[in-house]
Amino acid sequence: MNCPPLLVFDLDGTLVDTAGDLISTLNHILAAEHISPLPLETARPMVGAGARALIERGLSSAGRSVSPQRLDEMYLAFLARYEAHIADESLPYPGVEASLDRFEAAGWTFAVCTNKIEHPSVHLLTELGLAARFRAICGQNTFQFCKPDPRALISTIERAGGEVNRAIMVGDSKTDIVTAQAARVPVIAVDFGYTDRHVSEFAPDRVISHFDELWDAVQSLAVVSA
Repeated sequence: MNCPPLLVFDLDGTLVDTAGDLISTLNHILAAEHISPLPLETARPMVGAGARALIERGLSSAGRSVSPQRLDEMYLAFLARYEAHIADESLPYPGVEASLDRFEAAGWTFAVCTNKIEHPSVHLLTELGLAARFRAICGQNTFQFCKPDPRALISTIERAGGEVNRAIMVGDSKTDIVTAQAARVPVIAVDFGYTDRHVSEFAPDRVISHFDELWDAVQSLAVVSA
C-alpha cells in the first residue's frame, strides 16, 4: 500500500514571514559594532541565506567587515537573541493554515526542510501553533548535509515516512528549487519570499503568489493523491 502523499515546505519566506524578527535581531547585533539600524525594506532582501550571511550582508551595507573570530561571536550572539524573540513579529503567510487544513482533509501529510537550525525551527513552529502538523521538521544541522544537497530533501521525506515519488517541495528560493530538481521531486515556488531574483528564473514546476493557489498547483502536477 502506498504511503500518503507528502508536501515538504521550506520555512522562512515560504510558510512563515520571519523577516521582522530576523532584521530586528540583525540590528541588535550591528548596534554592538556602532552601526545604525537598517530599515526593514532595506534589509529584507538580505534575508534568506542564513544568519551568518545576513550578518555579513548587514556589515557590508555599512562598508564594514570583521575578523572570522568576531563573525563567529556575532553569529552566536545572533542565534541566542533571535531565539529569545523568535515569534515577536513572525506570522504564517496568509492562507497557510487553511491550505494545510484542505490538504490534510484530502489525506496529505507535511514536513519542513529548511536551512534554519533545527531547534529554532521547531521552536518557531511551536510558538505559532503549527509544529504538530509536520511529521518531520529538519534543519541545517539535522543531517550531515543541507540544501542544496538533494540528500537533505530526500532524508526529510524519509524521516516523515514519505516516498520521493509521492512528494512535492514548496519553497521560495533558488536553493529550494535546485534541491528539489536534483532530488527529482516536483517543486512549487512562492513568489513572495526571500530571494534577490524572481523564482521563475530557476524553472520551478509551478509558481504561486498566495497559498490559496497551492491546491490547484499541486493538483496540476503528476503526484498521485491519497
